[in-house]
Amino acid sequence: MKTIELARKLAAVNSVEEAQTAYALVIHQEEDPAERLEAAVYILQSGGDYRISYTCFRELYNQGHFREEVLSLMTGAFYEPNVKELKKRYERNCRLLKKYPYLFRNDFLPFEKLPICFFPYDDNGYVPFYPDRQRFGDYINFKNPVVGRNFFKDLEKPILADGVYSQYELEYLNDNVRRSEDVGRENHVYLHYADWEFFCAYLQCLNMKPLLEEEKLVFLIGDELAQYPIDFKERFGVDYSRYPVKPFAVREIKRLIWHTQLSSHNGGDFFNEIFDDHPNLLVLPSMMVEDLDKQISEFAEAMNQALSLQDALERFEGWKPQIVEELYRMKSRTLKDVMVAAYLQTPMAVSGLDWSSRIVPAVFFQPHVDNIVYKLITDPKGNTVLDADRLNEIDQSPFLRGFRYIKTFTPLRRFTTSHAASVRFMYYYSLQQEQRLAAGEKVTRNAVSDVISERIFNRSFMVDPENRLYKDSILVRFEDGKLNPKATFTVLAAFLDLPYTQSMTYCSEGGKKADGTPFTPGNDVGFDPAPVYRTYDDFVNDSERYFIEYFLRDAYAQYGYDFHYYDGAPVDEAKVEELLSGFTTMDAYIRATWKSVFDNLDLSSEEKDFTPEKVEEARAAVLEEFVASFREKRLSHARTLMSGLRFVNRNGQPLCFMRKLEPDPALLEQPLYH
Repeated sequence: MKTIELARKLAAVNSVEEAQTAYALVIHQEEDPAERLEAAVYILQSGGDYRISYTCFRELYNQGHFREEVLSLMTGAFYEPNVKELKKRYERNCRLLKKYPYLFRNDFLPFEKLPICFFPYDDNGYVPFYPDRQRFGDYINFKNPVVGRNFFKDLEKPILADGVYSQYELEYLNDNVRRSEDVGRENHVYLHYADWEFFCAYLQCLNMKPLLEEEKLVFLIGDELAQYPIDFKERFGVDYSRYPVKPFAVREIKRLIWHTQLSSHNGGDFFNEIFDDHPNLLVLPSMMVEDLDKQISEFAEAMNQALSLQDALERFEGWKPQIVEELYRMKSRTLKDVMVAAYLQTPMAVSGLDWSSRIVPAVFFQPHVDNIVYKLITDPKGNTVLDADRLNEIDQSPFLRGFRYIKTFTPLRRFTTSHAASVRFMYYYSLQQEQRLAAGEKVTRNAVSDVISERIFNRSFMVDPENRLYKDSILVRFEDGKLNPKATFTVLAAFLDLPYTQSMTYCSEGGKKADGTPFTPGNDVGFDPAPVYRTYDDFVNDSERYFIEYFLRDAYAQYGYDFHYYDGAPVDEAKVEELLSGFTTMDAYIRATWKSVFDNLDLSSEEKDFTPEKVEEARAAVLEEFVASFREKRLSHARTLMSGLRFVNRNGQPLCFMRKLEPDPALLEQPLYH
């Protein structure tokens, strides 16, 4: 029986949900336009997911099928219930723009003559319909929180942008370009629109009111582009040069560049050193999340307790007085405000800052955690939710959520290399802590964890498309930054909407350039490519590397890494057990560092007549049992991953790979790393 026949039978007996499911299959599987139209109409009229019908109608119309019927359905179901609101918004925008001094024409079209009809699709966006072309366009979300171009590539002249119809981008420009009065020179944002009628049409969907209040924008239509940039002194009698440059206010700063930690030892310090000293960034080295939370909370509490401005100045001795006063007088002060203030008054953070820049600086932020350990939570349908407590803490941080505009980038290093470097660090840190304990210091004993299991479960390169923090994100390979820095960082600067500046051609910290000594002990200096090729053979063996490459093979393919150890052969449970038996390096470091923990076990309650020799034997046996337990856990992990997982967010929506930054091919100095 054909699917359409089954759907009709189900509809005839009023099995609505089952019929809707069957008709949805018809839409996706069948080629007959009449059957697809029937299916879409049924789903719409029976109260099913209207988006399925909407998309089908749109495709049928654009393919030339049943155009009169489809347009009538679309108009009645989606356009007419919303047209009054569209017209009201259009007329309100027209009234505002007629009074606006920097739009030089006001012959707005009657609403009925606009060349685009916007059919609402959901709460966020529309599908445009072009009557003259007899075609529906692609879905548009005017509030999509993505800045899709490098507006701030060149700050020598006022910002000029062509065809900006995104509400988000328009507000972004308005919020991040400083007023001419604040920088003592002409600094309006020039927005060019080639077609007046199309500009008018988009006023149905935009909200111009918040964009016009500060009169930062200049609208240039068609040939008016030749007026850029306008001499405001000559044309309007406004001489901005008589205004002094104002320091950045705390609440002017609304933009965050979040440098995420995908995993340990992925080259985060190197990226921090590249962005240090940038004239449009407030930059500090990576900070432990706990330390930052504690410090900012203490600052906030101290300000809350201040009884007067003088008291606040005394509590914040050493801070810039104007920043203390701004914080003290601020209404509804937030932790984000305190964080920005702390950055602004820290010499290291402002070491390269251009205080007279056309744009407000962004906060460059890399919160750091000791280790991110993922759990795989699998539901009965076989869907798997990635969960990591530490990452959730960062995601919910008020320091992140408080910023209106967020760009996110994540460095990635070859998985086997970053794994081995992590083992190395944990081992030496464990030895260091033991030495401090032996010297009588009160510190915590540390040991190497099962880093290899943590590594294969760590899929933080897969992002939740519904998570605001990853809407505008990109992944950057560490190897590209080291081997092709200009080609890589030119494109990364463009993605982050920054100018590619001289400061990005060297590594520094607090404005001090690298001079042959690494800023962080154990790191390599500057653009030294040694860490790209270092394999840390003392800290990982081939069985372990084969295991990692196999279980992360999709990420290797996605991000352009060749296999160095996995041979491409099928892997079954027997092969996994063979590999696990070869994890001698990993287990050796676990054993070596956990020995001191088990050496301090109190076994006095086990056997009162234990001799020292028996105590030593018992502790050794417990240690070996502990190390052996990891093998079964790893086998269980491997079985879980071999079951063909489908990774989803908490709402069941599929996760997707974070987009990879592609270095500029014209600027490559060496072949891309594989």
